[in-house]
Amino acid sequence: MTFQRHRGLTEQAADAAVDQACRMLRLPTIRAQFPDLAEAAARDQMSYRGFLAELLMAECDDRARRRSERRIKAAAFPREKSLRSFDFEANPHIDPAVIHTLATCDWVKKGLPLCLIGDSGTGKSHLLIALGTEAAMAGYRVRYTLATKLVNELVEAADEKVLTKTIARYGRVDLLAIDELGYMELDRRGAELLFQVLTEREEKNSVAIASNESFGGWTKTFTDPRLCAAIVDCLTFGGNIIETGSDSYRLASTRAAQARKDTES
Repeated sequence: MTFQRHRGLTEQAADAAVDQACRMLRLPTIRAQFPDLAEAAARDQMSYRGFLAELLMAECDDRARRRSERRIKAAAFPREKSLRSFDFEANPHIDPAVIHTLATCDWVKKGLPLCLIGDSGTGKSHLLIALGTEAAMAGYRVRYTLATKLVNELVEAADEKVLTKTIARYGRVDLLAIDELGYMELDRRGAELLFQVLTEREEKNSVAIASNESFGGWTKTFTDPRLCAAIVDCLTFGGNIIETGSDSYRLASTRAAQARKDTES
């Protein structure tokens, strides 16, 4: 399809031509924002170059936003969590400067691991999801999973003779975020399969884990001491370890809310 070009188009004809061209070129943001930007350009006496730059930047910004949204959706986070909503004052064990440095995603770029260790309710999962979201927004491919879910998937893949393909799929993402590691004991087979995923990624792509057990207690999850030591080594070598403590701020905030309710009543 070709356009007939005419000088001196009426504004209505020009708008129709822009709309048709944007459809053909798949420029939905320019198509949607063109009328308002055109009026603003005329009102502000913007140059042709300035007006064109505004249109193109609007399209680029919107495409970047949509890509971020797709990466966040592909990460399969169970819920939305952000660093902005994290209450650092409620958990003095966590250094905000360290977390905000991690939010730059330099560790993901370098393929380094991250361990978040602490009791339930201390913010581990919140930080895991929030930092994973930051990585997705920065352009990295991220995948979130529960430790038990990952192990079950690997066992099924092994039974169905597709283990290599499954491990390769987890090996391709830039950041693999594994939550609730240490909540359940893994048999030797499950632990060995998890170790294969970790070694596939070692020193190439990042792994971030959240665990309610200190490393000394991981022998309850990985019952083979040598395998346990190898997994700890994989997840700590050259990486960051954040200890979130043992005081549940979730429980503290629930108690505070109840106390306020009792006082008001």
